[in-house]
Amino acid sequence: MCGQCGCEPSPLTLQVQTSLLQSNAATADSLRQRFTALGLPVINLLSSPGSGKTALLEQLAAQHPQPWRLGVVVADLATDNDARRLQRRGLQAVQVSTGTLCHLPAALLERALGRFDLSALDLLLIENVGNLVCPALFDLGESLRVVVLAAGEGEDKPLKYPTAFASADLVVINKIDLAAALDFDLQLTLRHLRQVAPQARVLLASARSGDGIERLLAALR
Repeated sequence: MCGQCGCEPSPLTLQVQTSLLQSNAATADSLRQRFTALGLPVINLLSSPGSGKTALLEQLAAQHPQPWRLGVVVADLATDNDARRLQRRGLQAVQVSTGTLCHLPAALLERALGRFDLSALDLLLIENVGNLVCPALFDLGESLRVVVLAAGEGEDKPLKYPTAFASADLVVINKIDLAAALDFDLQLTLRHLRQVAPQARVLLASARSGDGIERLLAALR
């Protein structure tokens, strides 16, 4: 039943959604084969808006060892603000505007890859649209999926968005330096994460102070 109007979804709606996911999965499989052939690790970053994904990437740019070469695809509904932030940090960053789409589909990612020399990269990072619903459903051919959760977002966030967290290989709890000020219960959050995402490794970090970035780099490498 539709949560907005109370109506029953039509078979056509379900068929269209299934078709979209199947088409995306085929493109993602093709991308995965391409990345594997190049020996290129690809990280898909998911989070709510404002969790600090871009700030974490800025810290990664500042602390990553030279000559480790990073490329970033940034997806937003509009603006190229985040890509320009990362370019100022010296990263190869390409902005993808998704328009009305609340996620980055594999077809748009494939198009954006034409702006990189993938053979010259050591790691490709995808900063997905800020949303914990749609992006969780769309494979991008990534080798690692990372979900960022900021202190203060709510200890029950993993329970509210179980699909996103259950698909994560790594969960980064960002803004951990603000936990006390925000009365953030870390232990309760960790219990909820273990409940829905027992497979995920958990790292604590602060994009503002840089704490935990070295551990994050190690995990990504």
